[in-house]
Amino acid sequence: MKKLLQLNVKIVVALYILIDIICAGAGMGVPIFCILSGFPLGWYIAKRIYISAGHSSITDSKILKYSLLAAAFTFLMMLIIWGSATIRLFDPSFEIKNFGHPFILYDPEISFYGWLVLMIIISPFLQLLATIFAAFVFLTRMK
Repeated sequence: MKKLLQLNVKIVVALYILIDIICAGAGMGVPIFCILSGFPLGWYIAKRIYISAGHSSITDSKILKYSLLAAAFTFLMMLIIWGSATIRLFDPSFEIKNFGHPFILYDPEISFYGWLVLMIIISPFLQLLATIFAAFVFLTRMK
């Protein structure tokens, strides 16, 4: 476990990118596993910062910064995956009913908009919340 916490930052970032891509692929473009990976990520970020600097206001800002960077990568990945579907919004010949998304709002067109907002914007935000939550739970246990 100590070796994992003492890895080079570039290796850690590369591992996170690989894990996040695998999680998005395992969810077939639905980032549920990316959101769930926020919990161990938050623990890892907090433990790594806590070991090096202890707990202070700088620790809190570093946790927020690294959590935002992780969520930004997931946002970019979801933008790449689902961004091509937004082009179909402007195609008058496209049948939204045949896209294959769930009808969460009872109307195919509104459900399609809601699905894209959920995948592209809300999911990375949920990952951000999961990461910050896990990090601060770790910090409260260390006090």
